[in-house]
Amino acid sequence: MRLPLLVLHISAGILGILSGFLAVFLRKGSRQHGVAGSAFVISMLIMSVCAVYLALMKHQMGNILGGVFTFYLVATGWLTATRRDGGVGGFGWVALLIPSAVGVVLVTFGLEKVYSQAPPKDGVPAGMNFFMASVCLLAAAGDVRMLLRRGIFGVQRIARHLWRMCFGLFVASGSFFLGQGSKVFPAFVLNSGILLIPAILPLVLLIFWLIRVRFKNAYQGQAAVLVVAPSHDS
Repeated sequence: MRLPLLVLHISAGILGILSGFLAVFLRKGSRQHGVAGSAFVISMLIMSVCAVYLALMKHQMGNILGGVFTFYLVATGWLTATRRDGGVGGFGWVALLIPSAVGVVLVTFGLEKVYSQAPPKDGVPAGMNFFMASVCLLAAAGDVRMLLRRGIFGVQRIARHLWRMCFGLFVASGSFFLGQGSKVFPAFVLNSGILLIPAILPLVLLIFWLIRVRFKNAYQGQAAVLVVAPSHDS
């Protein structure tokens, strides 16, 4: 049973990476973007479920947490885009538990590695545990803010969708190009360091789109004020 799941996991991951990059570069709101985004969501959900199941079989706690958090990111990112402004469902209260729990566990793992004399058993440095924990807790804080405000509106809604989808894409691209890529790409490609580019590109795109959304919104808001403001010379 492990081999078919592994094939499905890898296939869904590759499709998720391709459709994710395609969705990022297509015009937002277009039909093509919607199709690519739907393919990305379905592929990533399948990939993360397979990853969690395979990790359970191998007793790999780190991969279990990563798969669960990836599923959460993509699912909540999709719900943010499909629901109208202000929409908050019961799933939001349940989903809040996921990043909170994963973040606490990752902080615990990181602290254990910091105070341990032995090298990490899972090969993951403490810094990476703390980095992922900070992302998890940031996501949890965003959920709390949304739930307390009874919804999310305007540019905050767009930003929430963007960063969750882009970070989910980063998890997939990083795992493939810096992890499984060692079994796929030839040695000269691995030694060149070129695989680092597609691995971290989703993070670069995440920052780009967040800045663009924020500044575009601020610019349009200032323009609207200038248009409706009465003239002092009249």
